[in-house]
Amino acid sequence: MAKKSASYELALPHPNPDVPAYRWLYEAVRSEILGGRLRPGSRLPATRDLARQYGLARGTIVNAFDQLASEGYVEGSIGSGTYVSNVLPDRLLQVASRRAEKPVMRGKRPPVVSHYARRAQLFAGAGNRPTRAFRANVPALDLFPVTLWTKITTRCLRRISKQNLMGCDVLGYAPLRQAVAEYLSRSRGVRCVPEQVAIVSGVQEALDLTARLLLNPGDRVCVENPGYPGAVLAFQAFGAKVYAAGIERDGIAICQLPTQGVRLIYVTPAHQFPLGTTMSLARRLQLLEWSRKSGAVIFEDDYDSEYRYSGRPIPALQGLGDGGLVLYAGSFSKVLFPALRLGYMVIPFDLLHRFEAALSLTVRHAPLLEQLVLTDFITQGHFGRHLRRMREVYAERLSVLLEEARLRLAGLLEISSVEAGLQTAGWLSGRMNAESAATAAAKRNVDVTPLDRYSQGRVVPEGLQLGFAALDTKEIRRGVAELAIALERERKDSHRGSRMSQQ
Repeated sequence: MAKKSASYELALPHPNPDVPAYRWLYEAVRSEILGGRLRPGSRLPATRDLARQYGLARGTIVNAFDQLASEGYVEGSIGSGTYVSNVLPDRLLQVASRRAEKPVMRGKRPPVVSHYARRAQLFAGAGNRPTRAFRANVPALDLFPVTLWTKITTRCLRRISKQNLMGCDVLGYAPLRQAVAEYLSRSRGVRCVPEQVAIVSGVQEALDLTARLLLNPGDRVCVENPGYPGAVLAFQAFGAKVYAAGIERDGIAICQLPTQGVRLIYVTPAHQFPLGTTMSLARRLQLLEWSRKSGAVIFEDDYDSEYRYSGRPIPALQGLGDGGLVLYAGSFSKVLFPALRLGYMVIPFDLLHRFEAALSLTVRHAPLLEQLVLTDFITQGHFGRHLRRMREVYAERLSVLLEEARLRLAGLLEISSVEAGLQTAGWLSGRMNAESAATAAAKRNVDVTPLDRYSQGRVVPEGLQLGFAALDTKEIRRGVAELAIALERERKDSHRGSRMSQQ
């Protein structure tokens, strides 16, 4: 274990006047090591610092450290510092393991929590699993210009001012809001000015803020079905009643939406999650008209709008109306890299001060250094170039996936013809079950996600979600070949089970 070079002041129990000072220090430090608070490799404060901190003679500190060293608890030499030993005495390990056991608490009542705390469920992220076919919702991180990002970060740090160190406006760094407003106006047809843009950590925070400000327990919210589970969990945590409407060829089924009593509707018009369809212009206009009549606010998650590989892009839903009915949100996490927790909202003026107040009471503002770097990345043209490059790469990878699927998956899985986004959907043939198919694929080192995991009840045929953006063409071909083997075996098993049930 590598030694840690930095150390902090050591907080020890008050000295016992009935015990010699060196003995008190020895027992206190030993107890910290036994309890695991001083871990192997941790550096102890210098003897001069400890003497000054506790008002002791330096010789007293040296005597205590010498005894600890002789018993194998610490190690070190003059000029290099004193560290907790990496290899501790056997009896110490035995004592430490006994003390590390979780104590049994009898008769202790759990703390009382709010209704929100009881309703909130963990929404697990993608994690750092190995990238393999066909992991979804992940960009090609190996192609991100890390060196360029590092250079911009260095320049931003060199010119950072005291004003920057103080932070920025609650709604975000003004130059970044300006850059985002210009990008959205030109590329997505959004009607906005920089004053309407709020920089947030991502769409998930935007959903939380929206639920916090627009919903009360019992209010009705409409979502797409199947749809993004993070939205459903956010609304349910605030006690909303979630009403799910199905997805048709042109987008969300307007005919399934209630005509009154709805406070909010969540949609992904550009690239529906997880089916990948694009809401038609006619359906967008119908949704705006429904919103006007019902009084519901529309939350437009412009998911994957940057990556469309065929046909002309349709302007954002927000830009088709007067902007007063739509909360528009997007994120840089999928476009650049997931660790960049920066996104944006375009907020109608009537709600702007409400969101500003809520942000001032929670995160205050998004991390400023990342905002500075992203501002330069956008304004210097790197963002646009990166989008163009990745659009070409992803289009090629999708083309390889479709061709390989045509050759190897015919009769097993019909891949959607939608050409957009970072992943696509496929429909299983026959009586194959999506969960069983995913389990069989996993045994062959292939990740696919059953579509029913995104559904409120069973509303779609058995299907799978397949990501392609993060995979090179070799891995795509391997994944299709292995998936074909897994699905062929699953089809035979499903047919066998069907015949047995008929006998």
